[in-house]
Amino acid sequence: MVKSNIYTVRIRDKNHLYACYMPFLANGGLFVASTKPHKFGDEVFVMLNLPDDSETMPVVGHVVWITPEGASGNRPAGIGIQFLEIEGKHLRAKIETCLAGALKSERPTYTM
Repeated sequence: MVKSNIYTVRIRDKNHLYACYMPFLANGGLFVASTKPHKFGDEVFVMLNLPDDSETMPVVGHVVWITPEGASGNRPAGIGIQFLEIEGKHLRAKIETCLAGALKSERPTYTM
C-alpha cells in the first residue's frame, strides 16, 4: 500500500462523527478530509479514534467518494471510504450506537 493511503483520524465529538459518517454505503463508510490525490477504488488504511473511546481501530476500505478542493457548500476536500465487509459490520454498529437518535437528522454532512 502506498504511504499516502494511510491516515490517522480522530473524531472529536458526535457532531463531527455525524458529519463524517456515510450510512448510505453498504457496510458504512467515513469521510476523511484530505487534499492528497486519490482515485476511485484506491485502498485506504485508517487508524480511527471515535469520541469517548480510547481504542484506536484499524480500518481498511476503498475510496468511493471524492470531494475536490473548492467544492460547493463549503465542504472540505477529502475522500469517502467504504468499509470492507469483514470489519465494516462491527464498526458500523459501533458508530450507529454512538449516533443513536441523530442518524435521521436532516443536517448536512461533509458528503450530502
